[in-house]
Amino acid sequence: MAHETDCSTVPRRQLGRYLTQLRTDAGVSLDDAARALRCSRQKIWRIERGMIAVRTPDLSVMCDLYRVVPAMAEVLSGVAREGRARGWWQAYGDAIPAWFSLYVGLEEAASRLRHYNAELVPGLLQTRAFMLELHRVNRPELPAAERDRAIAVRLHRQRLLVRRLPPAPDLEVILSEAVLRRPVPDRAVMRDQLHALRDHGWLPNVHIRILPLSAGPPLAGEAGTFTVLDFPRMRPMSPAEPTTIYCEGLTGALYLDRPAEVAAYTRIWRGLDAAALGEEQSRKLIEAIAEEYGDD
Repeated sequence: MAHETDCSTVPRRQLGRYLTQLRTDAGVSLDDAARALRCSRQKIWRIERGMIAVRTPDLSVMCDLYRVVPAMAEVLSGVAREGRARGWWQAYGDAIPAWFSLYVGLEEAASRLRHYNAELVPGLLQTRAFMLELHRVNRPELPAAERDRAIAVRLHRQRLLVRRLPPAPDLEVILSEAVLRRPVPDRAVMRDQLHALRDHGWLPNVHIRILPLSAGPPLAGEAGTFTVLDFPRMRPMSPAEPTTIYCEGLTGALYLDRPAEVAAYTRIWRGLDAAALGEEQSRKLIEAIAEEYGDD
């Protein structure tokens, strides 16, 4: 069964905001909308949050209920069609949890990604051997077929860093020095991973910086690992998708886009940015630590 989040994420979220505003302007409550669509209040809420795609009959009922003018109804219909389009990740089925499928759609649409991690090399920069070693240590019970599908998804995600159309996003990564010094059991794999991390930094759109242990405990220690996603304007006359903060947990994730939430994480990022080494210094530190794991 396909996940509800397999469809194109950004158009769904845009449509949800349009529908929320139109419902509010029309003075229609969530309960009233649910009765008109003969569905639960929760379904209306999920549509408005961009969590699920909108079926054409439901959109027609909403437009009538909210007294939407024909020209606007046509715009909404077009956005809804985009929201029902399938992403490449749908082909991987259950290899991608529903809550992470939403993130993959946002990642694909982003023009800028800012990622902080104090624990692990992020998935977009991992080598296949490093992924295999992580699965061997952390999920040894996982069948080989499931493991291989999970790795295939991560490798496919990495293509966005070198794609041509749409332009590849800018990726800014700040890693704690501890990430470099916490090896997987196979030291050769860790050495090669650090070499790959260094080499990724040569891409014009990838910027990797290290937060040295000497910088002391960062404010980000309260926030944990997070990604800030910024988006381009999808249409000339439409507003840009709001900046979104993604915080991943073991069994789910948070997607934060309220101004106060974004401001809080932006403040944390500024602190990290001020404390991290420059790109050249970071590259030298990565190379030096890689040498500690053995010779080629």
